[in-house]
Amino acid sequence: MKSSQDHGDSNGKVNENFGEPSTSSTSAGNGSIVRNTSELNLPENENWLPEEVDPWALPELKDTGKKWKELNGKEQVLRVLTNISKLLILLGLLYLFICSLSILSDAFKLLGGKTAGNIFTNNSLLSNPVAGVVIGILVTVLVQSSSTSTSIVVSMVSAGLLKVNIAIPIIMGSNVGTSVTNTIVALLQAGDRNVYRRAFAGATVHDWFNWLSVLVLLPIEVASGYLYRLTKALLDAFHIKSGEEAPDLLKVITNPLTKKIIQLDKKVIEEIAKGTLTAQNKSLIKDCVKSSSVTVLKNVTVMNETLCSLFSCWEQGRNFSTENNVTITHVTSECDHLFKSTNLSDTAVGIILLALSLLILCLCLIFIVKVLHSLLKGQIAVVIKKVINTDFPFPFGWLTGYLAIAVGAGMTFLVQSSSIFTSAITPLIGIGVISIERAYPLTLGSNIGTTTTAVLASLASSGDKLMQSLQIALCHLFFNISGIIIFYPIPFMRVPIKLAKMLGNLTAKYRWFAVLYLLIAFFLLPGVVLGLSLAGWKVLLGVGLPLLLLIIIVVIINILQSRRPRWLPQKLRTWNFLPLWMHSLKPLDNLIMAVWRNRPGFCKLKSKNDDVNAEKPSKTTSGNTNCSKDIAEYSNQTFDDIKNSDRLSHGMDHGLNGTWL
Repeated sequence: MKSSQDHGDSNGKVNENFGEPSTSSTSAGNGSIVRNTSELNLPENENWLPEEVDPWALPELKDTGKKWKELNGKEQVLRVLTNISKLLILLGLLYLFICSLSILSDAFKLLGGKTAGNIFTNNSLLSNPVAGVVIGILVTVLVQSSSTSTSIVVSMVSAGLLKVNIAIPIIMGSNVGTSVTNTIVALLQAGDRNVYRRAFAGATVHDWFNWLSVLVLLPIEVASGYLYRLTKALLDAFHIKSGEEAPDLLKVITNPLTKKIIQLDKKVIEEIAKGTLTAQNKSLIKDCVKSSSVTVLKNVTVMNETLCSLFSCWEQGRNFSTENNVTITHVTSECDHLFKSTNLSDTAVGIILLALSLLILCLCLIFIVKVLHSLLKGQIAVVIKKVINTDFPFPFGWLTGYLAIAVGAGMTFLVQSSSIFTSAITPLIGIGVISIERAYPLTLGSNIGTTTTAVLASLASSGDKLMQSLQIALCHLFFNISGIIIFYPIPFMRVPIKLAKMLGNLTAKYRWFAVLYLLIAFFLLPGVVLGLSLAGWKVLLGVGLPLLLLIIIVVIINILQSRRPRWLPQKLRTWNFLPLWMHSLKPLDNLIMAVWRNRPGFCKLKSKNDDVNAEKPSKTTSGNTNCSKDIAEYSNQTFDDIKNSDRLSHGMDHGLNGTWL
């Protein structure tokens, strides 16, 4: 432990943010210490922890088997065959993982696609930039695909239903909504706290970048229209002609499986968005039975006419042939999938596919992590970690991140989905193969890669539709490039990494917080803003501006509490003057623990899953076999109990002191 002079002033007073675990300490001016029991704040120094207890340090992947030189010929052949088999299994699991994400997207389209289309029909609402961002978020979350929501916007712009400058905020919102998928994938790694910490931080770094980009660039776009002006100038400067359709790359491999399960008519959503009334009653599921009628001249044999009287019948005339116009109906089947000609509703099929895709997704992710753990051992792990996380030698180290951005863009272009790429690297971040610092530029690259497909697709437009559809696609591209220019080149501005680590620490401490975060960030907050927008811009400003001002004040006070507490009045140096529930998640955690207290098998699950990062029960509970009493004491730890916990918990809590307001 360092001396007080290392962390205090010349009088030996303890420095403001160096206190006991789960609290921060603030000098009261008279030598006393005021402890701050809040839980969210900017850490004073991220690197103050020793390396051996740094929760963000990549774990050592040690080789527990024999070295290659120690193996005989038979064992060497067996190891090679085993590793090849594991690699093939990994590729197969990755294939199923990507297919399950595609089916998951189709399931959400069936469940919310028509609702998403109906949202776009409210032109008065779309003219509000804030509402436009929220609509982009909600629609993308509903259809689980930024490509789909962007294509709807492009089609409406091409049809003249939306102006480009009105569509730009919607594109910004779709950028935020697409980051929900990898956040959901991170939830599946909650079994181990450190893995969960890294995985959730790696997923939410995408969220934070997109949110911060919108918060900074939306006001600039509304005030100046720089994206609209920039893209229009580029299109005016270059003579661009219609091209071919965007190429199918990874879809060539995945479509044979996914199209056997379900095929959707995405034009139905676009028609609903355009206001076509007949599209409301159409099913999104493709009707594979198609019929075509053709009228041709054909020789027709006319039978003899038979006449009958009261007593007998006789034939009059003879059979003869003539040419008549005959309509021939051909029944064709353009597609063949599991739900063709089904009697189930779109909602029922969507629920079935949602359950199926989530089951496959969970199983694939579990087995992918297990196979990766078995493969990434010894020298293989060392090489992979070194290649991915090592910077170029001086003086070219700064180029490494930009190469990672290019790799992320290229890989996303290959899979044609930023959700698939970021979801695929989330397990790698969790097990420690990719660091958060390296995942950040890869994620930024994926944001660029997902826009190139839209640019190529817009080139397939013809005539008067080309310029407008290409302009909105370029707006999407330059929006992401602008965000990268702001939040990447200068290390100090890489704020999304710090905020993602803060969320990672919080979810490692309170695992249920991840679900709460998902609900608030992607459903509750956008829904509230949308509701206020429906009430009118005056109501939105009247409610939104005071809340925004309050958030800004709280953030500024938090920063000052961490960096310059002496600049604040004594009372504001901590949030302890507020009720506990206003600056801590502990009361909510106690409530959740109380609800789950009598859950069968809870004590067994708790003792199995709690690791060194968890808050430990007090010593008074040692040997206590009473489950309810143990949980009660576990949930209501005193400061003295936390004081005796390990240094890793100390470090985690030290970086979390602050406020939840």
